[in-house]
Amino acid sequence: MNNLSYDNPLTGRYASKEMSFNWSPQKKHSTWRRLWLALASAEQRLGLDISDLQLQQMSEHLDDIDFVAVAAKEKELRHDVMSHIHVFGTQCPAAMPIIHLGATSCFVTDNTELIQLRDGLKLIRKKLLQTIKVMADVAEQYKDLPTLGFTHYQPAQLTTVGKRFSLYLQDLLFDFERLEAEIERLSFRSVKGTTGTQASFMALFNNDHEKVKQLEKQVADEMGFDNIIDVSGQTYSRKVDFYILSVLSGIAQSANKMASDIRLLANLREAEEPFGKKQIGSSAMAYKRNPMRSERICSLARYVISLPVNAANTHANQWFERTLDDSANRRIVLPEAFLATDVILSLVVNVIDGIQIWPNVIGRRVAAELPFMATENIMMAAVQLGGNRQDLHEAIREHSMDAAKKIKEEGGDNDLLERMKADPAFAVIADQIDDLVNPVAFVGRAPKQVSEFLNSRIRPLLDEWQDELANNATEEIAV
Repeated sequence: MNNLSYDNPLTGRYASKEMSFNWSPQKKHSTWRRLWLALASAEQRLGLDISDLQLQQMSEHLDDIDFVAVAAKEKELRHDVMSHIHVFGTQCPAAMPIIHLGATSCFVTDNTELIQLRDGLKLIRKKLLQTIKVMADVAEQYKDLPTLGFTHYQPAQLTTVGKRFSLYLQDLLFDFERLEAEIERLSFRSVKGTTGTQASFMALFNNDHEKVKQLEKQVADEMGFDNIIDVSGQTYSRKVDFYILSVLSGIAQSANKMASDIRLLANLREAEEPFGKKQIGSSAMAYKRNPMRSERICSLARYVISLPVNAANTHANQWFERTLDDSANRRIVLPEAFLATDVILSLVVNVIDGIQIWPNVIGRRVAAELPFMATENIMMAAVQLGGNRQDLHEAIREHSMDAAKKIKEEGGDNDLLERMKADPAFAVIADQIDDLVNPVAFVGRAPKQVSEFLNSRIRPLLDEWQDELANNATEEIAV
């Protein structure tokens, strides 16, 4: 590590090797060479004077890039694409005259970015599937465990721990569907020429429209794309970047929502993220177990969530067929959006796969709040045995106020049930009150909702992608 220059923490500390490689100079510039080879091969097949020797030399030097020589050449030429053409040409001298034939710089830059976007989305898909799987396991495991629900972060009706996790899971399912749609519709620029008119290729092929269309398709096929952008200026529409970053933003939003809840639950001691045996929560307060990984999820998510606005402005400010004010911006934004999302999902998998749920703590909080929620059930049961609804309502109101006062002013336990059992107005059901306050009776269809959601939506999805899941390896996450 060079400690005298800035090191991006996304690549230096957090992101996976696969995602880091996807946005690396090696991947980028070896893809340029593959594009030049694909172009030359297609041009040869369609009748241009390109020899087998030229193609052979190009194919022998796709990955052995002399980055030092490229840097030296770029200082001289002040043009990155031409610098790479010259260095590539010195390695395959017979091919030098036909490298980049008919193309503009965006042939390699834009098409490579589209390949990186496609491959990056597929890497995100793998991580997202793994995230969905571990989230589904937690939802299933705790689908029957009653817990206090919150609205406005105030005690509300009961739900279950599994039902709460099914809400996070549904958000991730929405994200997966959006992600798949973007992968499916992503189109290749292929060969469009300087301003998108394909004029240079028309000149090469003597105004033969069909050959130019075949050239475009053959290059796209070689690079693994079924779809080709219908029309373009010099670049593919930067609106594509906005759509893709919006999907990544959606994933970050889902992760942030979940991680924020876990941070709140950690304070309540109802749930905790994994904590290493020698992990330090605070340099001063040795007892602390700070939710550091969930906090890191939120920290990175905040960055990713902000990026679609950047992409929107880049698209909105492209003049006519193209301006170069997008270039420096996109060199930062596109890789970092994918790298950060990659890290976020790795952290989510790590947190959820090792999450600790504390049922006894959850049960105590339910027991403290449930008596207030159960009063209507108790009142109705007493009415059915002959009680006066209005008198019972007033008695419950008075007991509830007194119990709340004891909790707030004295810091005591909720003794509402004991007060009601001792009240002659409730004597007819005194021996039933505990049964009427069984938490399981207050969670509605939550357990069934979880099972139905998992069976109808999540398990079929995981079955469809089981091969992809089988190839997922658990990574060590820097914490």
